[in-house]
Amino acid sequence: PLVAVCQVTSTPDKELNFASCARLVREAAGRGASIVFLPEGFDYIGESTAQTLSLAEGLDGDIMGRYMQLARECKVWLSLGGFHERGQDWAATQRIYNCHVLLDPAGTLVAAYRKTHLCDVELQGRVSMRESSFTNPGAEILPPVDTPVGKLGLCICYDLRFPEVSLALRRAGAQLLTYPSAFTFPTGSAHWE
Repeated sequence: PLVAVCQVTSTPDKELNFASCARLVREAAGRGASIVFLPEGFDYIGESTAQTLSLAEGLDGDIMGRYMQLARECKVWLSLGGFHERGQDWAATQRIYNCHVLLDPAGTLVAAYRKTHLCDVELQGRVSMRESSFTNPGAEILPPVDTPVGKLGLCICYDLRFPEVSLALRRAGAQLLTYPSAFTFPTGSAHWE
């Protein structure tokens, strides 16, 4: 089976981002991809914490509905690497989840992994990031999901720094591990060679 991995430069404009992602998904499906991977923040990247929170939607919102329709239209699996999810606890916490969503070709939500390890980092003079100031951590690692390309283990970005997650997923039968990421240049340099 053919796999497609898409890179996008997300903005706060969800319509523009969807158009870019949809074009890439359609192109990948047209070339025979059975699963298409989109990065963390595929839906949008806010310019501020307030904007990030204001743009977030539930898994039953318009944007996710459009991706479900796109999966059906293109008859592909979609790995949506980091959706800004307003969970059911939004009213109480005023925080979102960083959620890796997996859709099947029928547009059905097969899995929704909420990032467990949030990125709080201070690189002196380069970047200061406190994901935990506006994001709730997920509570569990999901079991691997059967897909046409093998058993998929869902992670997100900074989870990479915690090898126990990879080991647990591998022991549970994962054949592929995913770490969709939207690193900044300084944080990316600290994680990748």
